[in-house]
Amino acid sequence: MLSFIRFADNLSAWVGKSFAWLIIVMAFGVGYEVFVRYVLNSPTSWALDVSFIMYGTLFMMGGAYTLSKNGHVRGDFIYRTWKPTTQAKVDLTLYILFFFPGVLALILSGWKYASRSWGYGEVSVNSPAGIPIYQFKMVMVAAGILLLIQGIAQVMRCIYCIKNGNWLNAEDDIEETEVILMRAAENSEDLSSIKDR
Repeated sequence: MLSFIRFADNLSAWVGKSFAWLIIVMAFGVGYEVFVRYVLNSPTSWALDVSFIMYGTLFMMGGAYTLSKNGHVRGDFIYRTWKPTTQAKVDLTLYILFFFPGVLALILSGWKYASRSWGYGEVSVNSPAGIPIYQFKMVMVAAGILLLIQGIAQVMRCIYCIKNGNWLNAEDDIEETEVILMRAAENSEDLSSIKDR
């Protein structure tokens, strides 16, 4: 059970971080569009489509990573007051009743839309460029499969918590900038107090 949880967390982290680089592509695309539109007075016909595709892909492929880090929205004002075993029992029930049916619907309907889109070579209707988008419809299926794998790991975490009374959290792999800056400020204060002695 623990090895599957680690596998799912590592897979979600690798995929999420890999697709996070799309934000750079999106920023350059938007920056280029702003430059050619307002400086050269020659707007592109593809920039809007590319930003939609990149943002949608980034959002979908980061879902499993966000789930592994407990980053999705929940009613924390009630949830956080419960014991970990109560939290785990409620989470387990909600995963079974809502999460897995929703994810399976995403995978199955995504497959239907993607296969239909591949069949007729769908292009974007948002611009005259006719950017092909059929390949990006597979992102729904891939994101659904990743969410399914991570969801199974989350259920295993719930079972672990019910048995042991505490949560098995994902390994820390990132740190907020504010935390790093606060630690650096505290360290510099500690160093200055040592020098003053």
